[in-house]
Amino acid sequence: MLIRTPRTLLFLIALFAAATTGASEPRQNSTHLFILSGQSNMAGLDPSTSFTPTVEAAFGKENVTVVKDAMGGQPIRHWFKNWKPSQGDQPKATGDLYDRLMKKVNAETAGKEFTTVTFVWMQGERDARESHGDVYAASMKGLIEQLASDLGRDDINFVIGRLSDFDLRNAKHPHWTKVREAQVEVATGDSRGAWVDTDDLNDGTNKRGKEVKDDLHYSVSGYKTLGKRFAEKSIELIQQGTQPTAAATPDAQR
Repeated sequence: MLIRTPRTLLFLIALFAAATTGASEPRQNSTHLFILSGQSNMAGLDPSTSFTPTVEAAFGKENVTVVKDAMGGQPIRHWFKNWKPSQGDQPKATGDLYDRLMKKVNAETAGKEFTTVTFVWMQGERDARESHGDVYAASMKGLIEQLASDLGRDDINFVIGRLSDFDLRNAKHPHWTKVREAQVEVATGDSRGAWVDTDDLNDGTNKRGKEVKDDLHYSVSGYKTLGKRFAEKSIELIQQGTQPTAAATPDAQR
């Protein structure tokens, strides 16, 4: 029987610990592209306050590129070019905001190669208002496939901000809960997808200094928290690689 000395055991333990730690950390010299888009609640998010600092802390400033383009009040058909309503042929899809986004992406990434690409999406309020919840899941999946095709990748991670608790009774936006459910369906149905909870972000003081409760838009602190949640979930997906993201309760998604 081979009897190891205490020194040998300590060496083996240290070697195992180093190997285990290295397996959970991002690869050295890896580079990461984050594409942020959507309507007003994405437009209200300033990546520099929490999103960008969080991903830079994880991967290094020199290894991170963040591109954001958003416009308030816009339905998903302004991004997804093959969008179709549940019935009829109106309104038409345009894809104009997608083209505007990709113009920025192409300008920021020219000559660069990235180890990972993560798409961060905060949108759906307009589709809920226009009662397009029945086609939202298909539209979201189509948009992700469209982006993957244009970037020539099949490994894009994506994080969706689920609509808040603004209209859970569907009083003002008839398909509010349908869109919420569709967003979770898409995120949990893909090993590269995830979603974050926003139900607690629309209370407090907004950017105009007004106190709000269960508002359509988020408070000043809410936007900062949203950026951090997006970043943390993005980091988690990158570190997991292709491992499935388990469905979680809203508290676990924060």
